Amino acid sequence: MEDLAFSGTSGIMIMLVYGALMLGIGIFTYLRNKGLHQSHKEFYLGGGSIGMFVLFFTFFATQYSGNTIVGYAPTAYRMGFMWLQSITFFILIVIGYMMFAPRLYVLSRKYNFITPTDFIEKRFQSKGISILAAILMLYGLCNFLLEQIVAIGHGVSGLTGGTVPYQAAVIFFVTIMIIYGWLGGMRSVAYTDTMQGIALLVGVAILLVGAVIYFGGVPSATDYAATVSPEKLGVPQGDGIVSWFSMLVLVMIGAAIYPHAIQRIYAAKSEKALKNSLKWMAWMPFVTSGLVFLIGIIGIQAFPGLNEGESEQLVGMMANHIASQNAFFYWAMVILFGGIVAAIVSTADSVLLTLSSIISKDIYGKYINPKADDKKQILVGKLTGVVLVAALLIIAWYPPATLYRIFILKFELLIQIAPAFILGMYWKRMNKHAVMTGMVIGTVIAAYMAFTGLKPFGIASGLWGLMVNLVFSVGLSFLLKTSKTDKGVAEKAIS
Repeated sequence: MEDLAFSGTSGIMIMLVYGALMLGIGIFTYLRNKGLHQSHKEFYLGGGSIGMFVLFFTFFATQYSGNTIVGYAPTAYRMGFMWLQSITFFILIVIGYMMFAPRLYVLSRKYNFITPTDFIEKRFQSKGISILAAILMLYGLCNFLLEQIVAIGHGVSGLTGGTVPYQAAVIFFVTIMIIYGWLGGMRSVAYTDTMQGIALLVGVAILLVGAVIYFGGVPSATDYAATVSPEKLGVPQGDGIVSWFSMLVLVMIGAAIYPHAIQRIYAAKSEKALKNSLKWMAWMPFVTSGLVFLIGIIGIQAFPGLNEGESEQLVGMMANHIASQNAFFYWAMVILFGGIVAAIVSTADSVLLTLSSIISKDIYGKYINPKADDKKQILVGKLTGVVLVAALLIIAWYPPATLYRIFILKFELLIQIAPAFILGMYWKRMNKHAVMTGMVIGTVIAAYMAFTGLKPFGIASGLWGLMVNLVFSVGLSFLLKTSKTDKGVAEKAIS
């Protein structure tokens, strides 16, 4: 791979420059806001003053992580046109947001919500529900963080043709992420999200143009696939259709209640800024995952016969080939290189920030040391986050699955908080004992099925757990008598 455009010192320099840019944003944010009181709201929500433009890009970075570019193109390469569902994923996620985000924002301002579990605590006033929701969120966040760490390694290693080893890339960028996240909190995260979003959109568009010019485009790749891999041109049959739709439902609900996405709802400067950001997000499935899908299809002809592990570096291989053609494409792929790396790191820092907030405020601040002030709680969250990242680095050293499988796994359990979160926001009669019962049983079923590989009728294990969860949550809410006190709590919490 010595002839790759980003191999050798070129790839290393690009990596160092983008790392310095992200670190610089963190230092600048820290110095600019050094005089502000380090409260939960300031550190974790940027003071609740994130405007529409930056809010859009921080939502963009939350949904379109490094996995979208580095992981989705290889999935399209392996699955063919069945992976068109990836575009639908992101359309449905925006629909999922609109079911509750504007209402949640209003409630967050009324009750000063900081962490994703604050709403659940306010709505049900149940220690058991709050703790279980926090555990499920932490599981999903750790899983998501692992996904990003793996994506960092694959992305940089592929883009540099192996010059920067997988493990070295992981260590370098995770260290940068921890430093600037520690310094600037949500403001640093939001500003790096904006930088990576712009670079990513420009880079992906030019990568597709280069792929069409130098590899033949989608029609040519389709003709090639029809000859050597005709199964990649088909659509799901039988159980495959059921599996397809179950995955769409799983992602629509699961991604909309990402804990770090919920915190971005809280961070919005105004309800208008939030709604306008979500309107812009409605167009992103076509200009991001849609373009990445096409790149994966073109890759079938460009690099035929790759096995699963080799295909995970498809984007890097294509970018290097295109960059070697002329100066314009070289610098365009430099932007893409940085955009991918920054996208991965920016998503990872969002996850780490929310993870730290749950640990510091919901666990340490409420149950371990309630007398601790905000500054001490934030410090505990930071330190615990570093320890968890170190543990995930050990797992990521030799990743246990493809990026796609890691991506799906987090939804199976995270989705079990959906009834409490979404139905609880609108249905005053929802009983806290019913919610707790449904969440526990749904979690046990989903966990057992996910880790044993059970998918009856092709339906995702998380949805089986969710269906049982809903039966108990809704059914028992009708059967159990709700006290006047609980009715009053519900009325006040969601009015």
